[in-house]
Amino acid sequence: MTTLSDVAKQANVSKMTVSRVINHPEQVRDELKQSVFEAMKELNYRPNVAAQALVNNRTQIVKLFILEDMDTTEPYYMNLLAGIAKKLGKEQYSLQLITEHNFDIGGCDGYIITGMRHNDYEWIRSLERPVVLFGENRENFDYCDTNNQLGVKMATDYAIKQGYQTIEFIGMDVKEPFEYSREAGYMMSMQEHRMATVIHRFDNHSHLTMEYIQQNWGRLHANTCYVCASDRLAFGIEKGLSKLDANIPIDFGIIGFDGVFLNQVATPKITTVQQPIFELGLLCAEMLLAKIAGNGKTQGVRQLTPVLSIGGSTRNNVV
Repeated sequence: MTTLSDVAKQANVSKMTVSRVINHPEQVRDELKQSVFEAMKELNYRPNVAAQALVNNRTQIVKLFILEDMDTTEPYYMNLLAGIAKKLGKEQYSLQLITEHNFDIGGCDGYIITGMRHNDYEWIRSLERPVVLFGENRENFDYCDTNNQLGVKMATDYAIKQGYQTIEFIGMDVKEPFEYSREAGYMMSMQEHRMATVIHRFDNHSHLTMEYIQQNWGRLHANTCYVCASDRLAFGIEKGLSKLDANIPIDFGIIGFDGVFLNQVATPKITTVQQPIFELGLLCAEMLLAKIAGNGKTQGVRQLTPVLSIGGSTRNNVV
């Protein structure tokens, strides 16, 4: 039977290094891990993960809580899940998905939580394992997210550069940090260019913004660009304008936020602030594993920069 010593000899490392790769892979360089994993594969060595977890007082399980309606966010979370799962799998962790915190049954080594609202923070504080949030918060929890403010500022700057005379912000009707940041990005750009601000807020459903366009068509002015807090809101704006035979993008422009799915299936494709969702999933898992390894050591805030993906819903005269 293949032993730890055999693997160490094959990989030309010490037994302690092999043990560390198996039990604490987050503490080992990727090149070293690769060498040990290749030796394990060549020798058909399979460590007893359950026994290791028992020795380390760990379950090798991370719980992901998604505390919002996935009906309106499913493609978005598929990308996030893929990133989290890839990083956890590389470190021999399993991922457990939960959509209601009332169903938190069984042990785990830590939590990744997203979709939280203000009322959830008391419950989050009661958790006894390390926690990393996906999404901005102002409650001093470790989190990673897109730079929401920068993303919308980029979008608004672009709309202004394309010569649209009126820039309206279509926001989400939620009192949450990510929405405040997106709105702040719009305000910052408009103030820098000394332009009048116009803000409308809706629940995150495309039919609401489509109805807004249809009901207010007589009061809308050409040469307007709608900067939206989500692709779903942008999708509704575009659908409403298209039904009324509006000239997109010459008379009306639309910019969304997310860049996961809806921007691609819209006609024309929606210009959007594209979030690096897969990379954010990797980062969430990386932060949590570091926190677990560090016995709860604070990981702070990590924000990734989005990119503006140009579609057919805006003019593209000036880059």
